[in-house]
Amino acid sequence: MVRLVGILNVTPDSFSDGGNYFDAASAVAHAELLFAQGAAIVDVGAESTRPNADQLSDDEEWQRLAPIMAELISKYPDRLSLDSYHPVTMRRAMAMGKLIMNDVTGFHDQSMRDIAIQYDALVIVSHLPGNNIARAHLDVPVSTVDEVKDDLLRTARALEASGLARHNIILDPGIGFGKTADLNWELLKFAAVVPEYAAMIGYSRKRFLGDDRMSLAPNIEAGRLAIAAGAAYLRVHDVAGHASLIDEVS
Repeated sequence: MVRLVGILNVTPDSFSDGGNYFDAASAVAHAELLFAQGAAIVDVGAESTRPNADQLSDDEEWQRLAPIMAELISKYPDRLSLDSYHPVTMRRAMAMGKLIMNDVTGFHDQSMRDIAIQYDALVIVSHLPGNNIARAHLDVPVSTVDEVKDDLLRTARALEASGLARHNIILDPGIGFGKTADLNWELLKFAAVVPEYAAMIGYSRKRFLGDDRMSLAPNIEAGRLAIAAGAAYLRVHDVAGHASLIDEVS
């Protein structure tokens, strides 16, 4: 059955909920709410990936994350993922307890691959054109599913060749990052083109859903398409609404 990954943005500037959970107490309380609503995993991120967002240093990122991770890791073992592309941050977090590694830049950094192998971690490999957040928002958009598929499979096979088991690898097509609007819709069904891997589909509240993207209805429709195609994970803001969808289609 598809599993829900609840989004916890510990940022002042994320496009959807920036500033809502910026202090540690609010962030921890929201994580607990997401779990109570049906999240199998909560994905914690401290750096916004929206266009023109400020990039953080390792120390700035860790300053935001440390008090939250310290409280959540022991309470929810194996149920937290960390959305970071900074190896220093990931090592600091892994020293507290084992986490799922969610690297939006697609594990292009060998140091991130080394950490995954060292900890035999579950990893989320995202597709990001140019392996750079700023470039992905500025370059000519990717327009074909095959390009996304080929790039992700190349990375997945490199990780396997280094010793990471296939069942530890989750592929995320990176909807909204350097993609045409039409391709974003096609990528909701990405799980069907990589049946040998688990796929996570992250479409929540993104621009391609239309002017009503902040409401539940278009998000649920996107979720239906992803589930029908075989998605193993849905990364969403509205966990309660998607939990009802899963109950409906199960």
